[in-house]
Amino acid sequence: MSRRVTQPTLQGMTHIPPPAEELRLLDAELWQLDARRAQLLARRAWLVAALQPKWQAPQPTGPRPAASPRPEASAPSVQNVLLVLGGVLLTIAAMVFTLVSWGHLGITGRTLVLGAVTVAALTAPLPLLKRGLRSTAESVAGLGLALTVLDAVALHGAVFLETPGAPYTAVASALLAALWTAYGLLPGAADLRLPRPTALVAAQLPLFFWAIAADAGSYGLTAALLVTAGFDTVVALRTTPGSVRVVAAIGAYAVGAWGALAAGLLTWTASGPSAAARAAALLLLASAIALAAAWLGGRRAARANGQALGLAVASGLLAVVALGGTARSLLPELWTVPAHLAFGIALLAALRLDRLPDTVRRGLAWASGAVQALSLFWALPVVGVVVLGPLGWASRAWTGAPSDARTAVTVDVTWPPHAEAVPVVLAAVAAVLALAVRDTAWRPKATAGALGLTWATAITLPAVLELPYVAGLLIQGATTVGILTTAVFQRQRLTALILALATSASLACLALASQTATLTVLCGLVALFTAASWRLAPFTAPTALAYGAALAVAIGAAADWSPPHTALLVLAVPAAAALLARRLGDSKATVPVEAAGATAGVLAIALAAADLPLLATVLALCGVITAGTAIRTDRRPVGYAAAALFLAAAWVRLAAWEVDTPEAYTLPVTIPALLVGVLRYRRDPQTSSWTAYAPGLAATLVPSLFAAWGDPHWTRPLLLGVAALLVTLAGARHHLQAPLLLGGAVLLLDALHELAPYIVQVTDALPRWVPPALAGLLLLALGATYEQRLRDARKMRHFLGNMH
Repeated sequence: MSRRVTQPTLQGMTHIPPPAEELRLLDAELWQLDARRAQLLARRAWLVAALQPKWQAPQPTGPRPAASPRPEASAPSVQNVLLVLGGVLLTIAAMVFTLVSWGHLGITGRTLVLGAVTVAALTAPLPLLKRGLRSTAESVAGLGLALTVLDAVALHGAVFLETPGAPYTAVASALLAALWTAYGLLPGAADLRLPRPTALVAAQLPLFFWAIAADAGSYGLTAALLVTAGFDTVVALRTTPGSVRVVAAIGAYAVGAWGALAAGLLTWTASGPSAAARAAALLLLASAIALAAAWLGGRRAARANGQALGLAVASGLLAVVALGGTARSLLPELWTVPAHLAFGIALLAALRLDRLPDTVRRGLAWASGAVQALSLFWALPVVGVVVLGPLGWASRAWTGAPSDARTAVTVDVTWPPHAEAVPVVLAAVAAVLALAVRDTAWRPKATAGALGLTWATAITLPAVLELPYVAGLLIQGATTVGILTTAVFQRQRLTALILALATSASLACLALASQTATLTVLCGLVALFTAASWRLAPFTAPTALAYGAALAVAIGAAADWSPPHTALLVLAVPAAAALLARRLGDSKATVPVEAAGATAGVLAIALAAADLPLLATVLALCGVITAGTAIRTDRRPVGYAAAALFLAAAWVRLAAWEVDTPEAYTLPVTIPALLVGVLRYRRDPQTSSWTAYAPGLAATLVPSLFAAWGDPHWTRPLLLGVAALLVTLAGARHHLQAPLLLGGAVLLLDALHELAPYIVQVTDALPRWVPPALAGLLLLALGATYEQRLRDARKMRHFLGNMH
């Protein structure tokens, strides 16, 4: 204990203060000790963390003191569990008494027992509340409420035995709801939280069971559910107690959703206009309840804006389903989706009503958007068939023009049913996006959407109307021109460009049905995208080159050329791409144009693969085009590709001549490589000979060495040995490592090949024990050398140890 702590304590104890003063001093001392202990523990924790991994705190070795058990349940929780269990057990006992022992008592005894127990259970919470025993009072009140239900059941079994269950349940639940509400409003029981929510739960039953008793049918039951949901909504919006409001909200959502789903099912299964009208009235009632809840709930609290928004969306959707279901019963099935879409668009009129809260207006707008999105989802399959259906002509090219546009797009797919209304849906939603969306943040997206839907309307019209095949081609071509013009002059450039590319690809596939149509369409597409390249070159110039390659293939096929001869015509595209890229310079379109040209070159090589002489010619021409590109200072690395193409052309030509000598294939590589190496070494004398000469020398020496080892004649090994000797002498003369080592290694291996038969003969002449003896001598020599090294190491260690 520190000096400054003990001194005041000793002084106080010397004078023997009164017990109260002494207790105060002791408490002060203990508080100071606790504070000091907390400081020391914090400092100790910091030191342990700072030294962590160098030092670990010593761990106690003795037995640890037993920790005091922590309570797993608080006292209030234990109390509530006991009270709930007690109430439940008493309720069960009352049920057993009612169901088992009821028959042993007369009418007077039954009345006295049930009445006395119920009155006692409902009266007991009042004095308990006055004494502050709220939880006990709630448990006893719950028992009393359960006893009232048992009273109702017992009365039905004894007094009202002949009364049907449905009307008796309706009356009993209404009386119980009124009784529990009155009991919860009594001055002494107003603090109880159980009676009024329980009364609200009982209030969910009267109307539903009354409808069952009245045999109201599906419509009556649904109406009862919706009226009950409306009652719950009013209670939730007008009641102050939180427990009652929560129960009312749960009832409103659950019963309202049940009623709305039932009304929607009635609308879907309505057999005529009258049934559809009655179901629509029920849906409109549900919509009105949701709208009123959104209106009043959104004004009541700002935190309820999310719920109000959801209720407004639900209200709008229910209204659309109601009105659309009525129209469905009057119109042909073809117009079901357009009718719903029309009512969904009509919801946007709420945006002009200033009296509506902003949350409600936004909810109705979202509901309208949901209806429009679902309508577009219904129309999407038709757009997919029109755009992707022409791909089927790739395997049926030039088999004959179809009779109409619908047949042209359904060559491999099925036309969706009731698709005649698709253009109406697409055009209507496009008009809404173009005219109704005024918000600056959403306006660009709406404009892009309107453009896309207008495009979809235009391309689906020929197939929907079953126009002639040529008319369909003309309309789709005009759509391509229009959308590409929009991409050139309007702000929605990216959207319009994507649509133009998709339309042109679909148009090109659609034109494959006829030879004349194919040539005409491809010529038009090449001209169109070439003309648009003055503003959209990075996108349209490669597209024009791609269609140019397709046009070259189509011309070759129309002229009955073989694919290898057609490849020569396709090479015009890479040549044009190389010239265009040179003219573009550093433009953003340069790389896409070069990529398109390279792709066309690969196509030409693939077409010529079946004819080796023509393939060699195509490869050489590709090498010429690539070499022309490599002349540019920023494309010098392309020269490697040009060299590879020239080499491949030479190899293919040799293969076409059936040349099987490997040097004929390797020398065209070695000679240019050595020339390049010489030039590089002269320009930079610091260049390694392995970099300058090794690739060129290895390209011929290594394949020739493998060929020489398998050649039974003497000519190839002799020539290879002479060449390797010359390379070795050149390396020695100029002090170059790569020629010296490569030439020497090849010369040695070539000599071994020539001496191999004699070595084999000598090996056969030696006794069998000679190879093992030689191996043993080698191992002994290695072991002795290893031991000598270890002994030298030990001497060095001993010497260093004796030094001071």
